[in-house]
Amino acid sequence: MNSTFRPILVIGGGIAGMTAAIEAAEVGYTVVLVEQAPFLGGRVMGSHRYFPKMCPPTCGIEINIRRIRQNPRITVHTLSTVEEVTGPAGDFRVRIRKRPRYVTGELSLDESVAAQIDSERPDVGNLGMTTTKALYLPHEMAYPHAYLVDREVLSEADAGKLHSIVPSSAIDLEMQDDEIEVEVAAIIVATGWRPYDAARVEHLGFGRYPNVITNVMVERLASANGPTGGEIRRPSDGEVAKNVAFVQCAGSRDPDHLPYCSTVCCMASLKQSRYVMEAAPDSRATIFYIDMRTIDRLAKYYHEMLDEERFNCVRGKVIQIEEDPGSGDLLLQVDNTLPGEIARTCFDLVVLATGMVPNSADSRLPLDLEYDEYGFVDPSVKTPGVFPVGCMLSPCDVSTSTKASTAAALKAIQRLSGVATGE
Repeated sequence: MNSTFRPILVIGGGIAGMTAAIEAAEVGYTVVLVEQAPFLGGRVMGSHRYFPKMCPPTCGIEINIRRIRQNPRITVHTLSTVEEVTGPAGDFRVRIRKRPRYVTGELSLDESVAAQIDSERPDVGNLGMTTTKALYLPHEMAYPHAYLVDREVLSEADAGKLHSIVPSSAIDLEMQDDEIEVEVAAIIVATGWRPYDAARVEHLGFGRYPNVITNVMVERLASANGPTGGEIRRPSDGEVAKNVAFVQCAGSRDPDHLPYCSTVCCMASLKQSRYVMEAAPDSRATIFYIDMRTIDRLAKYYHEMLDEERFNCVRGKVIQIEEDPGSGDLLLQVDNTLPGEIARTCFDLVVLATGMVPNSADSRLPLDLEYDEYGFVDPSVKTPGVFPVGCMLSPCDVSTSTKASTAAALKAIQRLSGVATGE
């Protein structure tokens, strides 16, 4: 009977959007899922493990992709953005712009084809630490599992080469943007987050010193399909990092950058410290923190880490990072809070725990939403029929985000069913 209702639109195909789409569809409602990237999964796809269980996120993502692929009630539009929304709740009219893949899908392509061209692009999945060919598969678990062409970097010589390698029906470099319109009854918004630009925190040296990296980069380095095959190596010389510092609140809780706490950074650094110690038996990890914010059940993980001989926590704020130009090692000046002195310590790799910035901070949707000064949606101002979730509202971890997405799916269903939700 649910087929009589108009669809639910889900904007954002990360873990939050996927969860909302699945939950609504599996109880019988039609869903249109829109994602601007060429695949579903969002930032979770770039993670190595979840905390606190240290399990790979690919397991949950694989299950969710299978549930989406097998559910005829879910229509997925990747490489797509919502351009316009008009009409009242229950009768939204949505215009969606779809960018071309330049690959028709009429012929199965593989790496043997991509290897024959020279044009390359930064691999966004590896945060630009590696490159791919201009004809590429985003990653091995990508859904849809389809190649696409980065037309902006493909040279004319390689364009001609592709036409000579594969039938003309397989690749169409003249494809144009397409637009579709859908009528939906409710909208769930899950556009996710991005890491704060560490280069703006100038005294910490990111962008100047190659061995200063960020927490999201460590996730890729630790991953078996990452740029170093799972080994945490220094960018400067490729050596395995043996003495690693994690600098908390890199730009966070700072009125000049992000005044708020992103809640997940402490647990992320604890988790990544374990990556370091597992990667090499003689490696060490040190966290410099203001406050160690691990709450509820996560506090157990923190206390277990304190028992590790090769792990150390120092309560102190890093006020300067300098590089030894000969070795590439990094000298940290730390305002060590407990003894009340300035300490100087040397490390061969430094990881900056940057905060979470909502994508809505600099990319607003055509919806009647109220935002705070940091770009988060103000939850106190309700927009009928529109339900923001996850990091659109505040920084949060995967568990919190998926629970909120399930709740949003229920609210959207109540809207369709005419049950008063107060929103």
